[in-house]
Amino acid sequence: MKKHFMVALTGAFIGIAAVVLVKFGNPGNMGFCIACFLRDIAGTLKLHNAAVVQYMRPEVIGLIVGAFAIALIKKEFKPRGGSAPFTRFVLGFFVMIGALMFLGCPLRMFLRLGAGDLNAIFGLVGFIIGIAIGVVFLNKNFSLSRAYPQSGQEGMLAPIVMIVFFILLVAFPAVLAFSEKGPGSMHAPIALALGIGLVGGALAQRSRLCTAGGIRDAIMLKDFHLLTGSIAILVAVLIGTLVTGQFKLGLAGQAVAHTDGLWNALGMVLVGWASVLLGGCPLRQLILTGEGNTDSAVTVTGLIAGAAFAHNFGLASSGKGPTSAGMIAVVIGLVVTACVSVYYAAKNK
Repeated sequence: MKKHFMVALTGAFIGIAAVVLVKFGNPGNMGFCIACFLRDIAGTLKLHNAAVVQYMRPEVIGLIVGAFAIALIKKEFKPRGGSAPFTRFVLGFFVMIGALMFLGCPLRMFLRLGAGDLNAIFGLVGFIIGIAIGVVFLNKNFSLSRAYPQSGQEGMLAPIVMIVFFILLVAFPAVLAFSEKGPGSMHAPIALALGIGLVGGALAQRSRLCTAGGIRDAIMLKDFHLLTGSIAILVAVLIGTLVTGQFKLGLAGQAVAHTDGLWNALGMVLVGWASVLLGGCPLRQLILTGEGNTDSAVTVTGLIAGAAFAHNFGLASSGKGPTSAGMIAVVIGLVVTACVSVYYAAKNK
C-alpha cells in the first residue's frame, strides 16, 4: 500500500507542479516536459541556433540533484554503467526525435491530455503501441547487456555538471543564450522552478515513477502499480487546469502543438518503443542519472544531442505541423530501433 501511495503522490505532485509552473510563467501545457526542457538547455548552451527555444531550465537541474541527494541519504547512490553506452546514446537521440515530432515527452503528453488537448490522444495511442512492441522484444530476452559498478566520482559527475549549469544561470548568464520570444522566453521564477524540480526529483527517486514503465508493466506483468502515477498526473492536471482556467478542450489552437494525428502517433511510437529498450522514459532517465547510473547519463546526453540535431536540421515540428525532414528522421529512428531490438534479442537467446 505504501508503494502505491508514493507513486500516486509523486504523480499528483508533478501534475499540480506543472499547473503551478504554467501559472507562473512556463509555456502552456508545458509545466513539466523533459524533452522540451532538454531542448531549451541545448539551446542555451548554443548547441542549436533556434532562437525561440533557449533557456537553462532549473527544473531539470532540480530533478537530477534532488534524486542525487535523496539517493545519497537513503544509501541508494550506486554508480554503475557500461551497458551498451553508445547504443543507449543513439536510442536517446531518437527518443528526442520522436518527442519533437509530437512536441513533448510522455510526461507532457499526459499534461496536454489533462489540459484538454485532444491531439495528445493520438500520441497516447502511439506511445502504447510503441511500448507494446518493446514488450514483444523483452519477452524474447532483449537486454542491452550487463552494467558494472563504477567509481563514486564517475556517478557524481552528472549532478556536478547540473550544479555548474545552475551557477552559470544565476552568476554568469552572459555566457548563455536566452530566447527573447517564443517558448524559451517563457519561464517560472528560478527559485520556484528549482524548488519544484528538487522535490519532484526526490519523490520520483523514492517512487520509481516512469510513464513508460507503468504501461510496460501493465501489458507485460498485469501490474498496474507504476501506472497509478501517470493516472495521478492526468487527474491532478485536469483538476488544476479547470480550477485555474487553463483547461481548453479541443484539437485546434492548443499551446505548442499540431493537429497531424498520424505523425503525433508515429513520433510517440518511437518514443515508447525506444524507452522500453532503454529501461525508462526521459523522466526516469534523469532520476537514474541522479542515482549514479552513467548509462542513463549517456542516454540524457543522447537526448540533448537529438534536440540540437533536430533544431539545426529542421526535424522538429512546430504549431504548423511536422516537417518532411522530421518525418524521414522518425522513420529512420523506427528502423534503427527495430534493428537494435532484433540484434539484442537474438544475441541473448
